[in-house]
Amino acid sequence: MRYDEYRARDAVGLAELVAKGDVHPRELLEVASARRDQVESHINAISLPMDEVGRAAAAGPLEGAFAGVPFLLKDLGQDFAGYPTASGTGPLRKVKADKNSTLVQRWIDAGLVIFGKTTTPEFGAVAVTETRTYGATRNPWNLERTPGGSSGGSAAAIAAGIVPMAGASDGGGSIRVPAACCGLFGLKAGRGMVPAGPDVAESIFGAATAGVLSRGVRDSAVMFDILSEPDPGGPYLSGRSAQSYAAAVETPPRRLRIGFTHESPLGTAVHAEAVRAVEATAALLERLGHAVEPAAPHIDGRSAAQDFMTVWTANLAAKLAHTRKLTGAADTEFDLVTRATAAAGRTHSARALIDSHGRWNTYTRALAEFHDTYDLLLTPTLAEPPLRIGQTKQPAAVEKIMTLLLNLRAGAAITRSPLYHEVVLANLAPIPFTQLANITGRPAISVPLHRTADGLPLGTQFVGPLGSEFLLLQLAAQLEQAQPWADLEPPLAATG
Repeated sequence: MRYDEYRARDAVGLAELVAKGDVHPRELLEVASARRDQVESHINAISLPMDEVGRAAAAGPLEGAFAGVPFLLKDLGQDFAGYPTASGTGPLRKVKADKNSTLVQRWIDAGLVIFGKTTTPEFGAVAVTETRTYGATRNPWNLERTPGGSSGGSAAAIAAGIVPMAGASDGGGSIRVPAACCGLFGLKAGRGMVPAGPDVAESIFGAATAGVLSRGVRDSAVMFDILSEPDPGGPYLSGRSAQSYAAAVETPPRRLRIGFTHESPLGTAVHAEAVRAVEATAALLERLGHAVEPAAPHIDGRSAAQDFMTVWTANLAAKLAHTRKLTGAADTEFDLVTRATAAAGRTHSARALIDSHGRWNTYTRALAEFHDTYDLLLTPTLAEPPLRIGQTKQPAAVEKIMTLLLNLRAGAAITRSPLYHEVVLANLAPIPFTQLANITGRPAISVPLHRTADGLPLGTQFVGPLGSEFLLLQLAAQLEQAQPWADLEPPLAATG
């Protein structure tokens, strides 16, 4: 099979060729591996090649909806027995998983040919994929820009044509942000819809969930049928649709009432391109017959961000402590931003953590009240086009001060420092729209409908009420049909 034939099909289409006997899984893996070898030096998307695993799987026998399709795992929370899940950090690269995670086992059972793991920032803690251990992962649409994070490696690999779909996860926007940066489709499922086991019941009090990134909506819909199967050992009974999610792409949605806003909930600036992205999406929705009007939930965005960050930093502190205990690593073996964030997390009392998490209910109720009137909320996915590589790196003077405070074990001083709050605000300002869906456990999608004046993707986000995954997939498929995006290829397509 030629690369152009491979790139022209989604994962469902490739699986159909395998099922008919028109192509062997080995051929698909050869094309995917050759493409990886052509582009990897440019994008740095693969943290762990697993060629021997891929070759063994491709030899068969294979069964399932995606039998024979090449696939990449995200190197965070997606354990493959006998291989490390490094989570973007050096100390974990030598720690091998003793079993497959529930999610990975479902992918294996679906017949996917896993042949590597993709890069992620350390512990998935930031919205760019840049680490001391692995370096910077780059956006195929512009190699000077980020593919986003934390599923940035997966997004870059898909956009570059290595695979049509790859593993991802989302604790504060980590599926939707890379989708928006790389011109892909991303569904963040609602709380409890995708299993996190078997080693954990849920991550970040259920705010984080796993899934995939894909070029087209159909792959994500078919995959969601697989991932949303109930887990008998999990903490929730999955609220699955009575219909197959695959049917969503064949069934146009009813006329929807959609409220939209492009104002940052943090009160920070929103780039003109992000505003144009929302306005263009709203206009397209109206042409499709939906009712669209300006509206936003009544939520104090800064308060919600503070309560999100309290839980987030405490969670990161626990992860860092666990990793140090497991590996014996010194603090200095971790990225500075990880150490500073974890130090801030350690300053929160148990009461502060419980109070912040308790207030998540306030934001959830407010969003539910918004959905009493509007079927969906439309916002930018990003407040600005994909950031330049290195743009989030702090000035040397700031890093020096933070290093000094860390060496003095002055975590409380870090948290009280205006520098710390400036860093937090600076990190959230480019992505102020995505955390609400994680806090509230609501499903959300990013659709790649907009391109900036210089050709960069810039997605728009829809947030739905509980159980609206089917509706979101319906709408995404309708938008994709009206304004197709899957055939668009970045300049990197000419590489090799």
